[in-house]
Parts: sequence; structure tokens; C-alpha cells
Amino acid sequence: MVFRMTKTYSGFIAIIGPTNAGKSTLINQIMGRKVSIVSHKVQTTRTNLRAVKMVGDKQLIFVDTPGVFRPKRRLDTAMVGAAMDALSDADAVLLVVDATHGITDTIRNLLTKTQNTENLFVALNKVDAISKGNLLPMVAELSNLAKIKEIFMISALKNDGVNEMLNALATVMPESPYLFDAADAVDVPDNLYLAELTREKIYKYIHQELPYHINVVTEKVDVDPDGVLDIYQKIVVQSDAHKKIVIGRGGELLKKIGTDARHDIQDQWGVNARLHLFVRVEENWENVAENYTDQGLEFKK
Repeated sequence: MVFRMTKTYSGFIAIIGPTNAGKSTLINQIMGRKVSIVSHKVQTTRTNLRAVKMVGDKQLIFVDTPGVFRPKRRLDTAMVGAAMDALSDADAVLLVVDATHGITDTIRNLLTKTQNTENLFVALNKVDAISKGNLLPMVAELSNLAKIKEIFMISALKNDGVNEMLNALATVMPESPYLFDAADAVDVPDNLYLAELTREKIYKYIHQELPYHINVVTEKVDVDPDGVLDIYQKIVVQSDAHKKIVIGRGGELLKKIGTDARHDIQDQWGVNARLHLFVRVEENWENVAENYTDQGLEFKK
């Protein structure tokens, strides 16, 4: 009797693009639930988040990277570096372009950096927001700038064109044992995921530049006898003035942040939870190596 082994396929797909191109919205749509911060503010994703999606017998491991922008601070440099590092290990690259912004210099630079990528795909996102006549010149310019395997017209928010894109990406996955269990899943430490949910609410309620100078750390998670999670997080700010803003008058703003984050935690994990938030001043947190390694970023002196 001859036994035939079933072939399996598994590979990494790096999702890159400028800030606010819709990468996080796309990865959330692919996974069918929130796994990455979505905000109208730019530069919200800080880490390389891995999400595993099965398409038939093909395992697609998406790496949602920080948006690419011109770095000004050490944290910015680490974020952009993480995005570029993801390209070296990828079996395919998916460049997400905001169609409402057109082909910007950032897009052109990214295409230059990915010109040697064998499996380069482009997702023209938010195509529902512009006329079809404006799309053709973009497709033509993209095709002239780089050797692109396929250009997809999608709306990540409305889930238009996403399944067709997944099927096309699956065709270039290399033959390989499954690198993760054969099920849809997200590969991110629980403590970091919990911190990201709270950080998203900070972006929601606090405006201007302040959110970019705030860090959230999950310090401890306990489970009481009734199975309720007690989650303790510190919100790190750089000054007493920032602390007052985050707390708000009479603690009102911090309460809003905590309530929204707790609801997300309970919805995402299907548990009851109590979220304990503490605001601490650490003036030099952006220069502490541990604050980078905890987020999967490289600290460069």
C-alpha cells in the first residue's frame, strides 16, 4: 500500500505602506475581528503583528507592519525599521496604497525598496471613494514603477475585493509544513495585545501630538475565583502636564479610556474583566531599551 502525503503550503506576507493607508483595517477584515489598532490618526501601529489566515490548504501569515513615514524620534526610527525588516523574511509583499491620496513619493520610494521582491502585490485601497476614471492612471503608473505580480482594487472597510486578493496571494505560498496550527489565529503576546487595546482608546480621546508620546504597559493579569480578569496597566507619560491631560477633570477622561478598553477586552476575549489604569510620569521612557523590546522593536543607541 502506498501512502501519499498531502502537500501543505505556508508563507509570510509583509503588509507595508504609508501611515493611514488602511493596513490595520485590512488585517482586521481578513481576520474577521479586531487584532490591530485602527484610528484616523497616523502612525498608530507600532509593532509587527502576525496574523495567521487559512485559505484552503494554504497558510497565509500576514505581518502587519508600522506605517512608513519620515522618522523624527528614536521611536519613529524603530517603527520604520521594523517595517523594513519584515520585508527580508517575507515570501510575498503586499503594498497597501490609499487610492484617495494617489501615488505619493512615499509609495515610489517603497516600490524602489521592493523592486527585487519576487512576489510583489499592490492593494489599491479605498477605491469606493474615487471615480473609476482616476484609478486607471494610478494602475499605469504603478505598473511602470515596479514589477508587480498583481494589483487589487479593494475596500478594506467594506470587504470589497478582499477574498479575491486572498485567493491570489495563496497561489504564491511555498510548499512547507504549517508554521502555525492550521487555524486562523493572531500571534502576539497577550500582555501586548491588551496594552494595544488601551492605547487605541487613548488615540480616540486624546488629540494632537500627545498620544505619540504615551506608552501603555500591561504589568499584571490576575484571575479571581469567579474567572474575572483583573488587568493592571500603566500609562506612561513624559510630564506632569501630560498626566493631567490623560486623567482629565475629576478623572473623567481616564475613566472613559478604561471603560472603552474594558469593553473591547471583554468582547474580544469573551470574558469578564476589571481594568485598573495608573498614569505614571517617566520623562525618559522613549530612551529606555526595555520599552522597545517589550513591543518587539529594536532599540538603537
